[in-house]
Amino acid sequence: MQLDDLQVVLKVAEFRSITAAATHLDMQTATASAAVKRVEAALGVELFVRTTRHLRLSSAGERYLPQCTAALSMLDQAKQTIHSDSDTVSGEIRIAVSSDLGRNVAMPWIDAFMELNPKVTLRAHISDSNIDFYRDALDMALRYGPPADSNLYGFKICNVPRLLCASPDYLKKHGSPQHPKDLLNHQGLFYQLQDILNDTWRFSDVDNTYKIKPKAYCAANDGDLVRRWCVAGKGVAIKSSLDIASDLLAGRIVPLMPDYKVDLGELWLVCPSRQSITPTVRLLRDMFRERTKALLSQLVENGFLDKSILED
Repeated sequence: MQLDDLQVVLKVAEFRSITAAATHLDMQTATASAAVKRVEAALGVELFVRTTRHLRLSSAGERYLPQCTAALSMLDQAKQTIHSDSDTVSGEIRIAVSSDLGRNVAMPWIDAFMELNPKVTLRAHISDSNIDFYRDALDMALRYGPPADSNLYGFKICNVPRLLCASPDYLKKHGSPQHPKDLLNHQGLFYQLQDILNDTWRFSDVDNTYKIKPKAYCAANDGDLVRRWCVAGKGVAIKSSLDIASDLLAGRIVPLMPDYKVDLGELWLVCPSRQSITPTVRLLRDMFRERTKALLSQLVENGFLDKSILED
């Protein structure tokens, strides 16, 4: 079995089309089709279910190709080790980042990382949608929350306080809530993931926990849009302190009800397998930890967060 044939198969799986994969690889469709047939013949199974319109992975393909991807990644990393200086970071970063965190926080950090490592290239997947590492051709994802799948491997970057917030203009018009029950009379800005609308907010103090459902005003499946609505004075929102750090520091958004805490969040760098953790991944992990600590420290110094957040 030829490695070149495996690369073709992976591209066919990515594009769900032999023709599209061949175009991407700058080869004849017949050549790509022959490569797929050779791999299937060598394995003794069909990797794709063929229809008149497109291809989809067979059950055998779903089991085999993720492991094949990991193996080829290891081979590529070994090749880089041989052909580059030990201190040189190179290759493509294929990373998924959520909308608000990606656009406003993480991408400037990644840009700075690439300036320090000019042999690195980038393919960024900026979206709040659920991802599939294999389908989306990703090496890592910077996401809130630990890996949901035990087959994935992740590094915790930091704890992230989540804050109830609104703009000064909104508070001038509607007043500032002092207790969770006051939110029943405020305009809620909600985040929606798939078909789940996060319209019930949970708060706690020393003695009690409160579940509150504010009046729905706007909802979106894009965290960055929810933040923009909040800055524009459309209502109150619960946001990650990292996502709104620049808005807090600039006074565009203010935190509300400091005595009532929202559940703490966590930021993780997630990889599809232990084998996919390359030196570049580890460097990015360390960089994300340093950058988030510095940003959270700014929020602590300006009184937006308690200093205990830096102790973990």
